[in-house]
Amino acid sequence: MPPILRAKDHRSPSVFTPNALLREARRQKKIVAGPVPEICFLDPDGDIVLHLRRAGCARRHERWACYHTELYAFDQDGIEFGIVGQAVGAAFAVLVAEQLFASGCRLLVSMTSAGQIAAVRPPPYFIIVDRALRDEGTSYHYLPASDYSMADRDLVRLAGGALEGGVTAALIGATWTTDAPFRETAEAIETARAEGILAVEMEAAALYAFAAACRRPVLCFAHVTNQMGLIEGDFEKGAADGAKESLDVLLRVARRWRQGEA
Repeated sequence: MPPILRAKDHRSPSVFTPNALLREARRQKKIVAGPVPEICFLDPDGDIVLHLRRAGCARRHERWACYHTELYAFDQDGIEFGIVGQAVGAAFAVLVAEQLFASGCRLLVSMTSAGQIAAVRPPPYFIIVDRALRDEGTSYHYLPASDYSMADRDLVRLAGGALEGGVTAALIGATWTTDAPFRETAEAIETARAEGILAVEMEAAALYAFAAACRRPVLCFAHVTNQMGLIEGDFEKGAADGAKESLDVLLRVARRWRQGEA
């Protein structure tokens, strides 16, 4: 049994907590405690954050005490949203997610770029991730070993309904989450394809394991933008590097969730 599966009691609380980290960060940075927006987004590529900043729509959130990232806030339809850019990879994404929920977030939606596994249509397009293959390390610290981390079914259903009939549609399906994008071998890709996996990304399995273990609402989107560099002119996301369309997807889902919470 490898070390990552040994000496794990998933019911036991952690000695080190996000609240403790945030407490000391606030002390050192002289940040007054206060809540972040109740709906926050993760933007691992950073393109959405860059688009919002260039448009003059985003401002740094002064109550965010994370050592490693900046939280930007922006308003839409009278609602304040939060967004963190460039939190790439399973461990980093969950590090930020833990601190966001400890700071007052109530819904977290991730929009990550992904490589195409099943050629269902030409990129770019979106996938609502309903399950993610656990080929990373972080999820095993939150849940016992299994092949997949599962999304909350209600959130997947909500997202599908929010996007139905709109200009931007999304598939629903599985992704493969890996810590090693440059070890996506032909054998691994074919195995994933045979299992019905649609795309490969770096965060969803860990975020869903955290969500299940800590009972937090998290939803992951894969923005399929590439064929892993196998063709010339790959990694094209569309207008504004895909930021406008991605933001539209995120906001439609967030509004639908907020309507249900009202």
